[in-house]
Amino acid sequence: MDWDNIRFFVVVARVGRISLAARHLRVDHGTVSRRIAMLEKGLGVKLFDRLTTGCVLTPAGERLFATAEEIELKLLHAQGDITRTDALLTGTVRIAAPDVFATVFLCTCLGELKALHPSLTVQLVPISRTLSLSKREADIAITIKCPTEGALSVRKLIDYSLHFYAAKPYLDKYGRPKTQAELTRHQHVTYVYDLLFADQLNFVSDLYGPDYRRLECASAIAQFAAVRSGAGIGIVHDYVAYGDKQLEMVLPGMVFERSYWVITHLDTRSLGSVRAVSDFISQRIGASRGMFHPDRAAG
Repeated sequence: MDWDNIRFFVVVARVGRISLAARHLRVDHGTVSRRIAMLEKGLGVKLFDRLTTGCVLTPAGERLFATAEEIELKLLHAQGDITRTDALLTGTVRIAAPDVFATVFLCTCLGELKALHPSLTVQLVPISRTLSLSKREADIAITIKCPTEGALSVRKLIDYSLHFYAAKPYLDKYGRPKTQAELTRHQHVTYVYDLLFADQLNFVSDLYGPDYRRLECASAIAQFAAVRSGAGIGIVHDYVAYGDKQLEMVLPGMVFERSYWVITHLDTRSLGSVRAVSDFISQRIGASRGMFHPDRAAG
C-alpha cells in the first residue's frame, strides 16, 4: 500500500471535496482522483461515496482514516522527537487567528519567530470562521470563544478591551458626544450582523437601533480602516488604536471587554514546533500586555 496515496486519501477525508483537496495539495483535480482510485483498487474496497455535496467516507474508508491518522500522528511525534534532539525545529505550523489580531499584532512579531527558527515554516491564516483543529486545518487557533468540547488544550491568552473611537477630523467637524444618548446624532461604523461568526463579536446588540446611521463592515480590520478615515464612530480594539494619533477615544467610561484563547489539539500540543510557536505567542503577548487593556495597565 502506497503511503503517498494514503496521504491524498487523508486530505480528501478531512476537507470532503476532491477539488478542495487538490488546492491543499497543490496538484490538479485529476491527480487526486487517480490517487484515490489507485488506493481503492489496491485495497479492493470503496473508500468514498461521491455525492453532489462532496465525498463521504464509507465504513471501510472510516476504518482506514482512523488508522491513517494514528500513523500520521506517530510520524509527527517522531519528527518532534528528532527536532528536539537536534535542537532544530522544522516542518510547518499553521496559526489561525481573528483578522485584526493576525494583521495588527502577529504579523509584527512573526519575523522574530522565524529568526529564532529559520527552518520552521509558519503559516498565518486570518480567519472569519472557526477552523477545525481535528481536521488539521490549523495547528494553533487563537479564538475569542472558549471551546467546551473536543480533544483540545485550551488556555486563556489575554483579556483585552475595546472603546468607541473616531478620527479627530470627524469629531472636530461633527462634535464630541458626551453621553451615550448623543451617539444617535452620529454616523457609526459597525459589523454586519448576519455575518458574525461568534456571539462574542456582538458587542452591543441593543445599542445600534433603527435610529442609528451606520456603515456596516464584515471585518474588524475594515471597521478600523473606516473609522480611521473619518467615516464615523466605531468600537475599536484598544491595542489596534494604541499610539495612533489620528484617533480619539469617545466616551472613555464605556468599555467592552473580551478575551483571546489559544487552542491546540491534544494529539499535537506536545510537538516541539507547535509548542515553540505557542510559547512564543504567549511570551510576545506578555511583553505587550499594557496595550491590550490600557485601563488595567494605568491602574
